[in-house]
Amino acid sequence: MKKLIFFFIIACASTFSSCETLNKIASGMVTEQDAIDAVREALMIGSNYGSSILGQKGAFSKETLVAAIFPPEFQKVANTLQQLGLSKEVDRFTNTLGTCAEKTASQAAPVFVLGIKRMNISDAIGIVKNGGNAATDYLRRTIGDTLRRAIAPNMQSALDEYKIAKQWDELVQPAKVFLGNKINLDISNLMAGLVSNMMFNKIEEKERAIRSNVQARETPLLQKVFGYDWGKNGGGMK
Repeated sequence: MKKLIFFFIIACASTFSSCETLNKIASGMVTEQDAIDAVREALMIGSNYGSSILGQKGAFSKETLVAAIFPPEFQKVANTLQQLGLSKEVDRFTNTLGTCAEKTASQAAPVFVLGIKRMNISDAIGIVKNGGNAATDYLRRTIGDTLRRAIAPNMQSALDEYKIAKQWDELVQPAKVFLGNKINLDISNLMAGLVSNMMFNKIEEKERAIRSNVQARETPLLQKVFGYDWGKNGGGMK
């Protein structure tokens, strides 16, 4: 009997480092690694969600596109451009540009997911406990610029495919009369930034849903980590 107890103690130590760890796992306590994995999982779900939604036809409105590629001064001369007969050209251009954005967004999920998997989440417990969109904010802050640069080639490829550069040049020539050099001609970079920002918005939307809606927690890990009552349990890990 003593030998049996001895071997049981050894098994606890080798498998779980200690019987205390075994008790924590048995009681459903959230570990730091649980929090890290849950944050990554929530962000990856949000990335796939954003790519799916933004890849749909009409996801990028004319107003959104114009605001992204033209400076505020453009709005002041918009009526003049319409009087010059450019209204149809603006519509045609933004329709094509929207298609480019949709195509880029539909291809963005793997780029975002890879970046999230590689992201070092050093303060995962704080992210989980802070609520709101803390995970998305962390993603923006740590690798947001990297993700934007990573999707830029996809955007440039879409712009080239739809020959958007020629349309862009034709469109901005009359505007230059009013705006001079205030127009940023790096449309690829501008559009990569737009798609990236809208992806982050969708990731944030999904994160908030996971935190507030039990049904949005699609996996046991999300249910375990984001369903935990930190206040009731003294703010520690469970």
